[in-house]
Amino acid sequence: MSTASSGTERRPSRRVVDLDDASPSNGTYRTLDGMGLFWSMNPADGDPDQQAFIPPTKAGKPVEDVKVSVRKDGKTLADTALTRQWMADGVTIEPLTMAKDKLTGSLVLPPPGQPKLRAVLYFGGSEGGVGALSAPGLLASHGYPVLDLAYFHAPGVPDNLRNIPLEYFASAARLLARQPGVNPARVIVMSASRGTEAALLLAQNFPDLVHGAILYAPTAVTNASFPLPDTSAWTLHGRPIAAGDLMPVDRVNGPVLTVAGTDDQLWQSWTAAPLIVQELDKANNRYPHEAVVIPQAGHTIGGPPYLPRGTSGIHPVVSRLLQYGGTRPINESALLLGWTKVLELLKSLG
Repeated sequence: MSTASSGTERRPSRRVVDLDDASPSNGTYRTLDGMGLFWSMNPADGDPDQQAFIPPTKAGKPVEDVKVSVRKDGKTLADTALTRQWMADGVTIEPLTMAKDKLTGSLVLPPPGQPKLRAVLYFGGSEGGVGALSAPGLLASHGYPVLDLAYFHAPGVPDNLRNIPLEYFASAARLLARQPGVNPARVIVMSASRGTEAALLLAQNFPDLVHGAILYAPTAVTNASFPLPDTSAWTLHGRPIAAGDLMPVDRVNGPVLTVAGTDDQLWQSWTAAPLIVQELDKANNRYPHEAVVIPQAGHTIGGPPYLPRGTSGIHPVVSRLLQYGGTRPINESALLLGWTKVLELLKSLG
């Protein structure tokens, strides 16, 4: 996908343009932002509010080639090329298949010889599939082993979000805990949207395996199957988990971070995020738990910042346009805040 961005500096007489200290007078972004040229890129065609950029892969790893030019009066004064990388040297990716591993996804591991840090079981929401490698790659680059898991709408797993066993996620947590460099007592789960149900249910029902949760645009109650809401989304010990119930948190054995925006157009994550924290307070959870609610941000605020993301999009399962809410600048601020909180939490826990 070809993308482009632009900005006109307010003080063009300066020989050095510092993007951290120069707000553009016009262009694809208008605020003081050193990374504005990156997250505000527009696609070559189509509505930028309806598209998101996923870094292409080279040699199996996400990278992005970018050309930066300085122009004045229609003339190019300087230009350069750079490559953005989401994985540090030495990070490895091991595909997981149902035939070999009884799981679908990828192990994304830091370079060998790293200290044992908290590991992250990572999966997405109602879009299904295996998540993009940008977030797992960055986490592994910070030293955190990641299992990027698919639980539906991918090879070897169900087509729909319907009667998904929580034991499947537990098996993934066990496999992650067995990896070299992983402290088995420090596996945390990270997800967004519909996946936050599975994440919180997993932390509650498997507290010896999963030690905390990071929840983007969460729900505090269980929901029915998807795309047809005619049965349960999840099962435990072969029994369906009823939809519409407030999820208990009294057995959660670790920290919980919830991140939401008040303009979420898919559901009221801005009320669910603090409700989860209130329930943890009631349960006297002794670990850090925090709700971060960003005014006017939308639903798509999970993951790392500095990538172009729209405020709506064609859903890959139902194939129709959905409105997610927020604006691109506000959602970018929410992404930066949320990702900063995630890294701070993981660093504080070791």
